[in-house]
Order: sequence, then structure tokens, then C-alpha cells
Amino acid sequence: MKKYNVAVVGANGAVGEEILTILAEIDFPLNKLVPLASARSVGKTVEFNGQSLNIIELTNDVFEKEEIDIALFSAGGSVSAEFAPDAVKAGAVVIDNTSHFRMDENVPLVVPEVNPEDIAKWRLSGIIANPNCSTIQMVQTLKPLDDAYDLLRVDVSTYQATSGAGKTAMEELVTQMQAFFAFNLDEAEHKAFNQQIALNVIPQIDVFTENGYTKEEMKMVNETTKIMHKDIALSATCVRVPTLRGHAEALTLTFDSEVNATEAREILSRAPNIVILDKPDEALYPMPATCIDKNETFVGRIRNDVYSKNILHMFVVADNLRVGAATNAVRIAQKWVEMEGEE
Repeated sequence: MKKYNVAVVGANGAVGEEILTILAEIDFPLNKLVPLASARSVGKTVEFNGQSLNIIELTNDVFEKEEIDIALFSAGGSVSAEFAPDAVKAGAVVIDNTSHFRMDENVPLVVPEVNPEDIAKWRLSGIIANPNCSTIQMVQTLKPLDDAYDLLRVDVSTYQATSGAGKTAMEELVTQMQAFFAFNLDEAEHKAFNQQIALNVIPQIDVFTENGYTKEEMKMVNETTKIMHKDIALSATCVRVPTLRGHAEALTLTFDSEVNATEAREILSRAPNIVILDKPDEALYPMPATCIDKNETFVGRIRNDVYSKNILHMFVVADNLRVGAATNAVRIAQKWVEMEGEE
């Protein structure tokens, strides 16, 4: 089996560290792993498969020097904008975890459980985009139900963990909670968020657009259409909550035909990488604490609407650093390797 030279850009970030962990867990066909980061990280190391690897500076020519085949980017949109073309020019396929390329018509936007066939379009630009964290776990759930009942509309409210805003955001939550227990929360600073996050929820993720929705909410709208190749009416309210890890979503789904909760539960139980946790009488349902370090999406509270036979409600939770970022990127890489092997 062919082995590949893989670069991880942003290797010492929250998502980069998860990518390294997952690559080791699945025994990816690696020839060598090259951890890349900015100049200020040179001299630091990352752990991979029981080894300490030195971080190499991200430069315009490093992909050619290291003969990279697959470049996994997770260091921010401006970094991807500058360096992804260099990786492509050097002959690598880029799997980008930022929003920079997602809506480019020549860049496939992929969730392998939903639209793996789109990976074949990578040659148009040399780049495959990883969707937004909240979009990924949602469309994994939507796809099998759309196939069965013809989905017309989605109304979603998210409960997104601080890790979605990076390590400094997680640290800010912890610092504010420490301040609370020291009785000086009023003096605690908030820099990662524009409001106090400890003991609070913030109904804003990213900046507001002219239509009153935030960029995060519009990402869910636009990305869902692109991934599912279908104009599904979708309205999102994205909320930051004081948890460290694991995004949750309350979904209300409207279909063109009548839907049965028991049947829908069975359909989802057969869907790839979905786990049903739906025994309310036993207090068994998805929660952020359920999903940490897991590569599956958890679904529960599946129930019919009280008034309409065409509406279904459910609660969906996944580890945003894994399913919502690193796991999806690595699964794209796996599918790409499979397709390359078939050619």
C-alpha cells in the first residue's frame, strides 16, 4: 500500500493536535508526518504516536522541500489563503479546515458520510474544504432523513462550546470561573468574547450581517445547500455556551411527507458514524460530556411534533474538535487515498 508524506499546518493548535491524535489512532498510511506552524513555534515539539516531533516553520517552499502529498490546514483563513496555493503548486492535495475556500465553486465542500463523491472534484483547484463544525454534525443527521422523507426546512439552535473559538477562549472560561469562586468575577477580563462567558450564554457567534443573522449562522445555511446539493430552507440561531468542548444542536425538521419518530430513529441508527442515545426515561440522551474524544455524532430526544405529522424534533451533539474539524478532515484524507488507489 502506498504511503504518504502528510503535513499538518497549525500542528500545535487545538484542531492540529486532534488531527495528530486521530492519524495515530487509525494507523493512516504515513511515510512521514511533518508538523508545521509559524516561526514563533519553531523549537517547540508535538507528540505523535509516542514520539516528540520538532515543529518546522511554515514557509512558501516547505511543501516542495518536504515532498508533501497531503496537507491538512487548520491555522486560520489568512494562513490558508497565503500558503495553500504553495502546497497545491508543490503537488499536494490540500484539506482545509478554515472557511476561506468553502464557498469557492471550484473547491468541493465535503462531509464523507454525506457527499463523498464530491472529493473527486479536488483536481479543479487542488483543495478540498472542511465545513463549519456545526454544519458537519447537522448534515450527517439530515442526509439519511432527507433520503427517506424529502427534507423541506430546518430550524436549528446551537449550543456551541468555547473550544470553537480556540484555546484562548477555553482558557478565558476557566479563568472567569476561577474568578467567580474567588468572588471577583466582576473584575475578570473578557477578550476572546465580547461578553462574559462564565455562567452566561452569548447569542452571537461571529459578526452580524445585514440580514440580522451572524456569519456563523449564514455558514450553516450556505454550506448545507452546497454539501447536500439541495436548496433546503434553513434558519439558524448560534449560541456560545460555557462548556469547554462539544457542540449541541436542537433541530426541528420539516419534511414533504409524514414522518414517524420510531422509524426515523431506526433510519438514523443505520447511518454511518451516528450513535442513538434516546431513552429519556433512563436520562439517556446526548450531552457534551457524552461526546468528548469520540468520533461519532450522538442523536437523541427524537420525537414527533405535537401539531404536525410532517415535523420531527431531535437533539444532536458531537465533539467539535473531532467530528466538527479533525475527524472530518482525516476522513476526507482517507477517502482521497481510497480514490487515488482506485485510479
